Amino acid sequence: MDLAEVLRQLPPMTDERLLTASGHVEDAAAYLLDADRVLVFTTDYFTPVVDDPYTFGRIAASNAFSDVYAMGGAPKLALNLMNFPTRKHRSQEMIEILKGGSDKAIEAGCLVVGGHTVDDPEPKYGMAVIGEARVLSLLRKNAASPGDLVYLTKPLGTGILATAFKNDELDEAGYGEAVESMLELNRAAAEAAVEAGLKAATDVTGFGFLGHLLEMCTEGGLGASVDLSAVPFFEGVEAFAKREMVPGGTYANRDLVLPSLEIGERVEPHQIVMAADAQTSGGLLLAVPADRRDSLESALSSRGQRWWVVGRFTEGPARIRVKP
Repeated sequence: MDLAEVLRQLPPMTDERLLTASGHVEDAAAYLLDADRVLVFTTDYFTPVVDDPYTFGRIAASNAFSDVYAMGGAPKLALNLMNFPTRKHRSQEMIEILKGGSDKAIEAGCLVVGGHTVDDPEPKYGMAVIGEARVLSLLRKNAASPGDLVYLTKPLGTGILATAFKNDELDEAGYGEAVESMLELNRAAAEAAVEAGLKAATDVTGFGFLGHLLEMCTEGGLGASVDLSAVPFFEGVEAFAKREMVPGGTYANRDLVLPSLEIGERVEPHQIVMAADAQTSGGLLLAVPADRRDSLESALSSRGQRWWVVGRFTEGPARIRVKP
């Protein structure tokens, strides 16, 4: 049972101002404040993906803000969410995590106004975030159209590399590019998407590139084709995937999307695993109409934001054709 089906089992929450209906998958809740403004509300937290607590705090905050950016908004207020072994005399480590989150919030222009801590033997950290978007520039998963190009704004493979790092198969230098990517806010990509007048987007996080692309297909009643040769991966990801140095969540993602894939003859099994890798603080996945390409790429370039064109949306049904 996928997430959308799980949500359909819950009592529906309805309100004429609620723009994200129960039973549908969106990056954040969207609530109409007035004719022009939308409140965007989301939360996310997870266990450490790096050893340094300050860096972990910054990554977790970047990841939490990402869902707001994915809907074309800007984060305004945040609450810390922390599970931590508070009785283990590790207060300095907790302070460093919170400081990392605070510093990333300052970079994002977001106020951290409190939070909640639970005593837990395994540290976890993230945020609940309130953002604001404009009605006419709200980005949605269901708003892509056949023929739109699929743009991706960060390389893939953070889950596989994090697993290799945790198993001492990868040193800090080899992990560094992925860490820098996880630290990067999706603000520039979101601002460029809004400036270019795009309507559809999501961010690539726990369900991986293929999982989140399939969500856009399902919500929009579309298909998609993906050119794996155009999809960017961090150095070392393919080698670790071939060795099955892969997190369990990535294999779960692969199993979830497999029934909806049409896999080309020359596509190797490990390549599907790579494209399904569970990401932390991944990039944005944008649906770009042909007449918006130039304006988007100009807006991305002016902000120093990288991008890759990795596929195209097609007529439905909701299936993804994966080409080598």
